[in-house]
Amino acid sequence: MSSSESNREVPLTLGRRDFFSWVSSGLGGAALAGLLLREGRVSAAPLPGEAADLPPHLPAKARRVVHICLCGALSHIDSFDYKPALAKYHGQPLPSSEKPDVFFGQVGLLRKNDWEFQRRGRSGLWVSELFPHIAQAADELTVINSMFAETSNHTPATFQENTGFRLNGFPTLGAWLSYGLGSETDELPSFVVIPDARGFPAGGTINWTNGFLPARHQGVVFRSKGPAIDDLAPARPIDLGQERAARELLTAMNQRHLASRGADDALAARVRSYELAAKMQLAVPQVTNLDGETAATHALYGLDSPDTVDFGRGCLLARRLLERGVRFVQLFSGGSFGNPRINWDGHENMPANHSQEAKRIDRPVAGLLADLRQRGLLDDTLVLFTTEFGRTPFSQSAADVVGLGRDHNQYGFSIWMAGAGLRKGIAYGATDEFGYQAVDKRVHWNDFHATVLHLLGIEHERLTFYHNGIRRRLTNVQGNVLGDVLV
Repeated sequence: MSSSESNREVPLTLGRRDFFSWVSSGLGGAALAGLLLREGRVSAAPLPGEAADLPPHLPAKARRVVHICLCGALSHIDSFDYKPALAKYHGQPLPSSEKPDVFFGQVGLLRKNDWEFQRRGRSGLWVSELFPHIAQAADELTVINSMFAETSNHTPATFQENTGFRLNGFPTLGAWLSYGLGSETDELPSFVVIPDARGFPAGGTINWTNGFLPARHQGVVFRSKGPAIDDLAPARPIDLGQERAARELLTAMNQRHLASRGADDALAARVRSYELAAKMQLAVPQVTNLDGETAATHALYGLDSPDTVDFGRGCLLARRLLERGVRFVQLFSGGSFGNPRINWDGHENMPANHSQEAKRIDRPVAGLLADLRQRGLLDDTLVLFTTEFGRTPFSQSAADVVGLGRDHNQYGFSIWMAGAGLRKGIAYGATDEFGYQAVDKRVHWNDFHATVLHLLGIEHERLTFYHNGIRRRLTNVQGNVLGDVLV
C-alpha cells in the first residue's frame, strides 16, 4: 500500500448502539462525535425505524430556517392579497348560489379591505398599510396567495401548518429538519422555539413536538421576556473541580444504566439532554445576552418601543441563534384564545385586532430581514411567515349587515417566504376576485413543506421514518415542489 493510500481518511461506520456508547463516555466524546459526523469522517448505522436515506439529497440553497407563525389567522385580503372587487361590491352579498361554509355560520355582506394597498418596491408587489415596515422589504418577499387548508378550526389547522396533519402526535417541521440535518453546533439545540411572551398557541407544546421521531428532536423553548431558560445557573456557587467530578460520575452512572437496558430512546435522549444542558449553561447566557448589540441594532428590531420590544427581542434572539448554528428557530405571534384576544383572531373587530397585532411584529420582522441581509445571512437562510388559514371577505354578522369582524377561511389565504433560493418580489397563485377561494395554482401545506425541504437539499419523499407499520414522512403521501417560486 502506498503512503498516500495509507494516509487517506476513510469514513468509519459504527453500529448506532456502539456509536452512542462511545459518545456517552463524556462531553468531550459527544463534541468530537458531532464534529466527525458533520465532516463525514464517521457515520452511524440507523436504528430500526430511522431512515437510511438521510439528506442531503440535493444541493442545498438554505442552511437554516426562521419560521414566524401568526396564530389566530391573518386576513390575507387586508395584507398581501389585494382585491379591488371588495371595494366595488362593499355592502353586497357574495354572489353565490350556495351559502358559504364558515366556522360560526354567520355570513354577512362583503366588506372592503380595512387597510389601503400599494405597489411596493421595484417589483410592484401589492402589500397593504397593515405592514408598512415589511412593505419596504417587498422586493425580498415571495408571496403565495393560493394557500388552502383542510379545516377552519384553529388547533387542528395549526397542527397541519406545522406537521402536515390535522391530528396531534406527528413531528413538526422543525423536528423533521433536526432529524434529517442535525445541528451545526454542539452547544445549543438544533430546534429552538420562541413563544409569544403573552402565552402559548392553540395546542400548546404539541406545536413543537418530535412526535414519533427520537425524543432529542423536539423543540426547546427559549423565552424572549425574562430568563430565557429556568434554572440555567446553580442556586449557589459550586467549585469547578467539584462540578466536573460530579458530571464525570453522572456520565459513568448514566452509561451503565443505559447499557443495562439496551436501546431505549427516551432514556438515551434524557442522557443526551443532560450532556447538552451542561454545554448550554455556558452557551445560552452568551447567546441570549443582547446588551452587546449596538443601539442601532436595538432600534432596528424595535427594542426601543414598548409595543415592539417583546417580539423584537425574539427576532434578535433568533438571528443570534441562527448565527451560532441552530438549524431551525420558530417564533409565534399570538397566544391563547381567551378574552381579550391576544392573537390574530379578528371575529369582532378587524381594525382593532389586526392593528394591535401588526404593530407588535411589523417593525421587528422587517428588522430581521434587513439584519440578515446586511450580515450576508439571507442568501443561505430561509424565512417563513405563515398563518393557519385566512379570513372571509364578508363580515361575520347577520346576513344583511356589514360587520367589523371576519370569520375563519380555510379555502384561500396568503403566506410568504424570503431568502435562499427563492424568486424575489413575486406573488404566486391567486384566489377568486373576492379572495374567498384559491382558484389558480392552489397550494396545500404538503406542497409548502415539500418546497421548504427542497430548498434545504431534501427530497421530501426520501426523508422518512418507519412508525406503526408505515413509512411516515412530513408530506404524508402527496406534495409537489413549487418550482415556479425557485430560482
